[in-house]
Amino acid sequence: MEAYCVKCKSKREMNNPVAAFNAISAPVTKGTCTVCGTKMNRMGRTELHEGMIPPEKKPRKPRNNRKGKLVIVESPAKARTVGRFLGKGYTVKASVGHVRDLLRSQLSVDIENNFSPKYRVPNDKRETVKELITAAKKAEQIYLATDPDREGEAIAWHLMEAAKIEPALTKRVVFHEITDGAVGEAFSHPREIDMDLVNAQQARRVLDRLVGYSLSPLLWQKVRGRLSAGRVQTVALRLIVEREREIEDFESVEYWSIAAALKQEGADQKDAFVAKLLKIDTEDFPLSSQEDTDKVLADMKGAKYKVDGVKRSQRRRKPAAPFTTSTLQQDASRKMGFTAKKTMRVAQQLYEGIDFGDGGQTGLITYMRTDSTNVSETAQTEAREYVIEKYGEEYIPKKPPKYQTKSKSAQEAHEAVRPTSPLRTPKKMKEHLTRDQNRLYQLIWQRFVASQMSSAVYDTLTVNIEGKSGSHTYLLRISGSSIKFKGFLKVYEESKDEDKKENGELGVKIPATIAEGQLLQLLNLLPEQHFTQPPPRFSEATLVRIMEEYGIGRPSTYAPTISTILTRGYVYREEKRLFPTETGFLVNDLLVEHFSDLFNPNFTAQMEEDLDEIAEGKREWHNVVSDFYQTFEPALIHAQEAIPVTKAEPEKIGRECPKCNHDLVIRWGRYGKFVSCSNFPECRYTEPILEKIGVHCPDCETGEIVLRRTRKGRIFYGCSNYPECQFTSWKRPVSNPCPSCGSLLVIQNKRKVSCLKCEETFPIESFETTGEKES
Repeated sequence: MEAYCVKCKSKREMNNPVAAFNAISAPVTKGTCTVCGTKMNRMGRTELHEGMIPPEKKPRKPRNNRKGKLVIVESPAKARTVGRFLGKGYTVKASVGHVRDLLRSQLSVDIENNFSPKYRVPNDKRETVKELITAAKKAEQIYLATDPDREGEAIAWHLMEAAKIEPALTKRVVFHEITDGAVGEAFSHPREIDMDLVNAQQARRVLDRLVGYSLSPLLWQKVRGRLSAGRVQTVALRLIVEREREIEDFESVEYWSIAAALKQEGADQKDAFVAKLLKIDTEDFPLSSQEDTDKVLADMKGAKYKVDGVKRSQRRRKPAAPFTTSTLQQDASRKMGFTAKKTMRVAQQLYEGIDFGDGGQTGLITYMRTDSTNVSETAQTEAREYVIEKYGEEYIPKKPPKYQTKSKSAQEAHEAVRPTSPLRTPKKMKEHLTRDQNRLYQLIWQRFVASQMSSAVYDTLTVNIEGKSGSHTYLLRISGSSIKFKGFLKVYEESKDEDKKENGELGVKIPATIAEGQLLQLLNLLPEQHFTQPPPRFSEATLVRIMEEYGIGRPSTYAPTISTILTRGYVYREEKRLFPTETGFLVNDLLVEHFSDLFNPNFTAQMEEDLDEIAEGKREWHNVVSDFYQTFEPALIHAQEAIPVTKAEPEKIGRECPKCNHDLVIRWGRYGKFVSCSNFPECRYTEPILEKIGVHCPDCETGEIVLRRTRKGRIFYGCSNYPECQFTSWKRPVSNPCPSCGSLLVIQNKRKVSCLKCEETFPIESFETTGEKES
């Protein structure tokens, strides 16, 4: 019998051949080379195997080529920060947001099949998903470390589905701050994906798609193209429109108030103080005209005045709770003029990680989408230790404070927005942050540290003054307060709601020697005419507050909702207030008339509660969507028949097209109004609508300064003769010339204007300026 000899490199006769079977039960004949004695093997059955039974095949153990651990997060910045903490053995990749969504080109919800959503990977995410599939096949363990809210949970689930990740190899990790300790703790306690949270997010997405993709085409058909409707955005628009109508319908009513300038007998004129008239003969008094007021003034001039009562006491003022998403957006708007969108963008940067010189990035704040005011014990302890070292023990309360979350639907498992370490003071971090990052971080740091400090203590003084004439008795009052102990005010004071009046007690001048029974001398009576004021328009801050109070939307939806109604041209922003446009009025009136229940704040709030119940596992998401659609579908069918077509003809502007001599008209496009030829599509001439500000161009002297926008939406000012004239300015010009050189003045800030040529500055009160209008 011959076999191949590896030493001789040729076939040789085999000595002492023996039949056998190898490890996988395949027949083999073994022997030695007759020339060199080397062991030889011949595969396959031979006559020597006759009658032999091969052994049973042993199952082959699958080869495991997987090694290492894969972590998937949403953003590259977060990936760098998390990767730094995890170290070797972990590969951290970013999905760059959502990797799967409903198709844009169609409804993508199968209404007949229990509202089943149809997802796909967008074209721009296919390469990312391919990379994740390749990485997942090589990893022995995959961790999904997306954000700790419902949207983050849904992203994790979509990642697992799109990248075909085996559930047995997958774990979900959640952390509310991106620090070494928090990340380590999260990875030591991984869990499964919470499908209740995923389904709550799926339900939200399906509901929004049903509303948006049903009503937007209705608006295109009945009104004009480029319009849209949304389950939450339309309710926000309704609030703004209804507030505007309240203002339009408001009838101002005249009323008068009276104050008296008084002094103690024998005191100097400089020690005078002013008390307000409260009651006449123990009754409230309506002074609705100057005639009524003059009668009271005439009688009060002859009255005798004395101190009827003096009350000295103390008032304690507690610090505000740490920030939630809504209070952060409100305070950033009031104190720094940030829009809700900008606040969330900068907060995201602080959360994902900042490199401050120790070899890598660290998150500076906790997760910024939250409605909870909870704070971890570790953070409280660190804050208390910092305050004691910086200010002393009297500046902390005996027990760490606990704050009650105002939101009815707050997710108490989350934490408030706070610094990840109070020891990273704004002063230490300033050199590592941009200006906006530093300002927002300082605000968050101050608010949190102050929330853990003692209450401020005020000394208060209330003086009641009696005035007696021959026919009436008058009650006047003056109240004042002074700070006795600053407490948390050492660090931070909460901004006041711009729509609420301050009590004005702090700093009121009252003689220290004033006492009950003292006679007072009347120096002067101070009547003042007033008119009742309409309710104020919403700012972004007050709109966020009212949305939270109604339960409209959730922390992650406030900023996108406001951004959407601004972008769609339903609302514009002027001097930080939100005004509805003509389109906003039209869309609101149509939708509210035919879908009054759907776009009711209470109904929207109830839908949010239903979504909360899905997240808690109390309701099945398909049933919630089905219940909604049973109400929505009949209303939609009725609206399609009942809403009249109100498409208006394009408005002529009184000029001819320079290309074809047809009339120029105003049309609506994706980015708002523009001028176009009425002979479209034969003639495609267009030009922008120039918003003039009433100032002539200082360079060419023939053009006018107009408001323009960059591609990213930032406002600047340029000449209407562009491109022939290249004049531009980031700062708004004013119509008055410079008193020194006659050149163009621009608004420098809230208090000053400056000259572009001689650079001299002047107080803004001296010049006529108008508010900046942003759409």
